[in-house]
Amino acid sequence: MTAPLIDLGVHHNPRGLSDRVAFGFTKALRWSADTFFAERYGHRAVVLETVAAVPGMVGATINHLACLRRICDDKGWIKTLMDEAENERMHLMTFIEVSQPTRFERAVIIGVQWVFYLFFFALYLISSKTAHRVVGYFEEEAVISYTHYLAEIDEGRSPNVPAPEIAKKYWGLPEDATLRDVVLVVRADEAHHRDVNHGFANELAGIPVGRIAECPPHVTLEPNWKKAA
Repeated sequence: MTAPLIDLGVHHNPRGLSDRVAFGFTKALRWSADTFFAERYGHRAVVLETVAAVPGMVGATINHLACLRRICDDKGWIKTLMDEAENERMHLMTFIEVSQPTRFERAVIIGVQWVFYLFFFALYLISSKTAHRVVGYFEEEAVISYTHYLAEIDEGRSPNVPAPEIAKKYWGLPEDATLRDVVLVVRADEAHHRDVNHGFANELAGIPVGRIAECPPHVTLEPNWKKAA
């Protein structure tokens, strides 16, 4: 399996106060990540993927409850957001095999997750459009970060170690797959999430959704009760 081609230059130009707030918040977090991690891209991925898996779960929960209250269809949003959360979690499980987080980084993960979960939950209740725009901008930055990671690997500054088994099984990578192959499919996942969330924000704003980047194929994770049935 090879990663689908993606457009690395996609950027949603902020329109109005909501978009500017989302963009400014994202850039502030990007500065914090760059300052804390510098060029330790493996460790950056471990910590940031724990945050990236939060919005999909929050959005799915709130949309699920809203649809129950209103007795209406969700237009596929809930499943899409749940899939996003699961996909981001698999990114985390993959990079844990590449870069073991230090005790300090584990403490940072716990603190950041609680703060971000509460913040994003409140933001989604106040303005779901702004929340999805924030995620769209997050994913734009993720595409940039993984592109830099690829350059580090290609230029020999980061070792191109064998791909973890979990990654080979999840994305259907060949037995001789390397970290570079993993970063390519993860970057394509992030591009897909980028376009989906900008599309959701556009839909809520009443403007055209736009093109959605292709998502790399991966296995469907089945619950244990299904495997036993």
